[in-house]
Amino acid sequence: MSSDLLNIGKSGVSAYRTALSIIAENVANSETKGYARREVVLREAGVRGGANNPIYTEIFRFNGVEANSVNRAWDMFRAADARAANSSEGRANARATWLTEIETSLGDGQSSVGSLIGAFYNTAVSLSSTPKELVGRQAMLNALNEAAGTIRNTAASLERVSQGISAAAELEANGLNADLAALAEVNVALRQAAPGRSSFASLEDERDRLIDSISKRIDVDVSIGDKGTATLTIAGSAGLTLLDPASKVQVSVAQASDGRLSLRMLANGATSILPARSGTLAGLVDMSGTTADRRQALEALTTDFATALNAWSAAGTDLDGNAGAPMLDASGGARNLAVAITDPRAVAAQSADGTENGNLLALDALRGTGGAEARWASIVSGNAQMLASARSEAAAAATRRDNALAAHDEIIGVDLDREAADLLRYQQAYGASARIIQIARETMQTIIDLF
Repeated sequence: MSSDLLNIGKSGVSAYRTALSIIAENVANSETKGYARREVVLREAGVRGGANNPIYTEIFRFNGVEANSVNRAWDMFRAADARAANSSEGRANARATWLTEIETSLGDGQSSVGSLIGAFYNTAVSLSSTPKELVGRQAMLNALNEAAGTIRNTAASLERVSQGISAAAELEANGLNADLAALAEVNVALRQAAPGRSSFASLEDERDRLIDSISKRIDVDVSIGDKGTATLTIAGSAGLTLLDPASKVQVSVAQASDGRLSLRMLANGATSILPARSGTLAGLVDMSGTTADRRQALEALTTDFATALNAWSAAGTDLDGNAGAPMLDASGGARNLAVAITDPRAVAAQSADGTENGNLLALDALRGTGGAEARWASIVSGNAQMLASARSEAAAAATRRDNALAAHDEIIGVDLDREAADLLRYQQAYGASARIIQIARETMQTIIDLF
């Protein structure tokens, strides 16, 4: 009997010591990101015995309690919802960030492309009252130089935005590849580890942390195998596997000549297009296209403005009676736009019929709805509307992500009040088990003293 008591007490001390250590682990990691609460599963311990004679029923003798396994709190549906919200927030954030950069490059103040082109036209209007005045002619050329300089600066700024998006996409792709490689190693470790141990739960924590990091970059569907290994496929594309327990792919970024980005995946020696509907990479690919559109719009505006202005100049004569020379050289694109004349006498203010300010008055016809000013205003306002929408989307996505993470944290998070209650309960059970051992020893000593 005392031997049974010793076994019962010993098993209780061992089981409750394990439970107390898990509580200590929970409390220590209560603020650790990605840590999921652990819980010890206790079960009745016993031994089977009985007579060897098959006609007797085998009996089960109670032998205390044992820590059967360490379970990890988890909800696959809430985890999937949190990952989807994380991906949406990543895409929305990237769009809002880079649309803001585009808006900064475009500008909308007195030094913007539209404002300075308008200032050039206004100096021509002022010159029309005194068309032979060299000071006014020089002011017109100065205004044109400022407008051309702003166009060059804007083109250069948009080019830097495009380069920044490309660099950010490369960093994200490198981070994605690093996470995939690390997750492949975790898959190997999970296949070798014994389930139900604290070490196995730690591997699951690392697995899910890596999956969360991957889903921030690109939207994925996740499948967890029997041994806890993860298989990742591109969301909405079941045939495109990013990672399975046996293999993984390499993700890269391809850039077109106009700066547009696309994603590629290398798997088994074959390269294919990698579609991305959500995640930071999807947002960057989207913004590379938007930036390319803005650059193309600026190039078209520059070419048309130079063509129209040169045609206007050719229709008039300068102060010396010569045919008007080209005023702008747009052969190098917006990035290298240059004023082609420097002599104020070369401004073709006079019309072909001899009217001294006739050609200057005709210049106002270039300021219509299809003119450079109106087109620039359309570019800026279109980007502003897109940015406002992106900011609203980012705010909504952040709220949804926070709510999804909070719902997930209700399952996996550590509640210190609950841990305190469990700590008290297991301490009392531990003390009771120790008391059983003490009683067994005292009983044994009493029996020995009888002899």
